[in-house]
This record gives sequence, structure tokens and C-alpha cells, in this order.
Amino acid sequence: MELDFVEILKVVFLGIVEGITEWLPISSTGHMLIVDELLQLNASEAFKEMFFVVIQLGAILAVVLIFWNKMFPFQFKDKEKPIINKDIFSLWFKVVIACIPGTIITILFDDYIEAHLHTPIVIAAALIFYGVVFILIENWNKKRVPTVDKLSDITYKAALMIGLFQVLSIIPGTSRSGATIIGALMIGVSRVAAAEFTFFLAVPVMFGLSAIKILKFGFAFTSAELFTLGIGMVVAFTVSILVIKFLMSFIKKHDFKAFGWYRIVLGMIVLLYFGIRTFVL
Repeated sequence: MELDFVEILKVVFLGIVEGITEWLPISSTGHMLIVDELLQLNASEAFKEMFFVVIQLGAILAVVLIFWNKMFPFQFKDKEKPIINKDIFSLWFKVVIACIPGTIITILFDDYIEAHLHTPIVIAAALIFYGVVFILIENWNKKRVPTVDKLSDITYKAALMIGLFQVLSIIPGTSRSGATIIGALMIGVSRVAAAEFTFFLAVPVMFGLSAIKILKFGFAFTSAELFTLGIGMVVAFTVSILVIKFLMSFIKKHDFKAFGWYRIVLGMIVLLYFGIRTFVL
């Protein structure tokens, strides 16, 4: 892989796209694959497959920074022994439960998905379908009152249900955050609690997926490849901080229908663009 100014700009743009789309329920992987179709990052297919996942670690570190007080179960005061927050420990156990279904499916089918479903048509179809689902669920929720208002009120059963919905995100264009938020809303979790649980869930999921992709790629990185990863992660981290704060503020006053409409419009544009390109070529 060779880096020049144009390639660096491509990586920065991909980092911006990742930082925005990782937390909004609009599919970061789908956007990254579509952007790469248009920009064509000058790298091997093996590196790009790994890059599009590992770059998400920058976004994950932004979540850890913002929600550190809610995520770290130990509190240190003076020279006394650390105080253990049992509620945070309990929440992490729920996250582990929620991760189990997705971990199993990813191990069994990740290679097949990579080989057969990472196509513009599949991405566009998933964008449109779940866009419609978001709109329908939010319309349904107008007549309902959430049964779970706070993150700490999510039960082990609810965590498992959300984890089952997360399995849907293995299909490109679905959105990991979108799938978990849809599942949470359907079982009566409030928008804020659903978003926060999605942030917690992302931490082990993305660290695990990144480890799998790095092991699969190997550790024989060139200096250009390491530089590319570093730029992408730093940009994704910076943008993610702004986007997470925006999302948490937005959903306190609005529902998710705007993201549903965005998905539908983008999916149609993708279908139109790649349909025309296929016809012309």
C-alpha cells in the first residue's frame, strides 16, 4: 500500500464517515463499503476488509471516554480500598449475555457473509427495509409507554432479547446500533436507555470483531498500513465524540423516524446509482 496526499484524504473521509455512522442507526459498514466503491482506497482487499472493522476501535474509545463513569465499576477515594459498584458489574453481565447470540452467529457465518452478501444490492435492501421498520415501530410507540426507562432497569431477559436482535446486524446495511435499538424499542425500552445499552454492547463486540479481523489479516503490517489505521482511528474517535453527544441530545426530544427516512432515501440512491452503472457498463 502506497500513501500520498489523496490517499490520506480518502482515509480521513472514511474516518469521518465511520465516526458519524457507527452510532447513528444508519449502518457504518454499509456506508464504508459504499464510500469505498466511490473512492477506491488504494489497498489490498484483505487490508480493506480488516480496516473497515478495526477503524471502529476509534469510535469505541470515544464511547469509553464519554461513559467512563457508567462503565468502570471501581471507584477510588484517597488511599482506601476501591469501592465496587455492583450495579455496573450487573450491567456488564447483561452485556455479556446480549453478546452471546451474535458471537455464535459471527463465528459460524462471518466468512460466508463477507464472500456473498457484501454487495451494493444487499446493503441497499437492508437500508430500505430497516428504515421502514424504524418508522413503523415509532408510529406504534406513540400509543405505548416504555416499561424500561433507565439503563439499570434492563433485565437479563431483555438483554438476551436485544442480543438476539443484534444478530440481524451481520447482514451489511442493517446497522448494529440500528438492530439493537429496534429490538430494545420493541420490548418496551426507552429511546435513551436503548441507545446507552447499544453503546455498552458495542465495546466487547467491536473489540472482539477487531481481534478476529487482525488475527485473520496477520500482524505483518507495513508502515503505510499502520499509518492508515492510525489516521482512520483518530478521526473516527474525534468525530464519534461529537456524534454521540448529538445523538443523546437528539433522542431526548425526537424519535428515530428521521433516521428511518434517511435510510430509505439512501437505499434508493444506492440502488439507482449501481443500477445505472451496471447498465452503462
